[in-house]
Amino acid sequence: MKKVSGLLVFSFLLILSLVGCSAGNTTQPSTNVTQAKPTEIMISAAASLQNSLTELQKDYTQKTPGVKLTYVFGASGTLQQQIEQGAPADLFISAGKAQMDALEQKNLIVKESKVNLLGNDLVLVTGKDNSTVTSLEDLTKSSVGKISIGTPESVPAGKYAQESLTNLKLWDIIKPKFVLAKDVTQVLNYVETGNVDAGIVYQSDAQGSTKVKVVTVMPASSYKPVAYPAAVIAATKNKQAAEDFLKYLQSSDAKQIFAKYGFKTLAK
Repeated sequence: MKKVSGLLVFSFLLILSLVGCSAGNTTQPSTNVTQAKPTEIMISAAASLQNSLTELQKDYTQKTPGVKLTYVFGASGTLQQQIEQGAPADLFISAGKAQMDALEQKNLIVKESKVNLLGNDLVLVTGKDNSTVTSLEDLTKSSVGKISIGTPESVPAGKYAQESLTNLKLWDIIKPKFVLAKDVTQVLNYVETGNVDAGIVYQSDAQGSTKVKVVTVMPASSYKPVAYPAAVIAATKNKQAAEDFLKYLQSSDAKQIFAKYGFKTLAK
């Protein structure tokens, strides 16, 4: 009987120790805590904004760590068509008014969010070592073989260039020399690599390149003022986050960065 009683006592103590260990473990913090995923905003933006928006991305994500910015850069006309076809986007920043107006007419943007965010100037550029083109009139010379502009139907900078050259009575004369590009970035690349003798791009594009020089600023009276409208996409699932980022793009901090890259800030 004594052996049995001793065994029972031992078993009882063993059970208490195991229960104690289990209770102790419940107070241990879990190592598998799931962190909340950041809200992702998809921004479709004109190619000429790539450098400035990339820098702004770093600043904004530091200030708003719960938001992830994803950019899609391209010609404004191409981006417009992608949005019309249902491509995912929360915010659209166009380099031309026509593309934004087209989306507004189809109720694809939040109308009250639309704002003219930025402005720009149109400039004629050549390679750094080019001495053939020193003025707009030089574009008519036989020694100038190729001139690049963005495709007017889809690239706002190309449309502005067409308008300017038409008003300056140069369009029909130099039209056979045109090498049309998918966006201003490609125009700049053609000039930088010497594939063309000259190109017409935005001031912000020229300012961002060390391989080109500005020959002249296109006369402001020869084309309508450049405006970069921005608006939240109607189909967004992250409306508040998109609106917050658009508001940030109008802040003094953002304006300083845009100005650094050669843009004019329009939004108040």
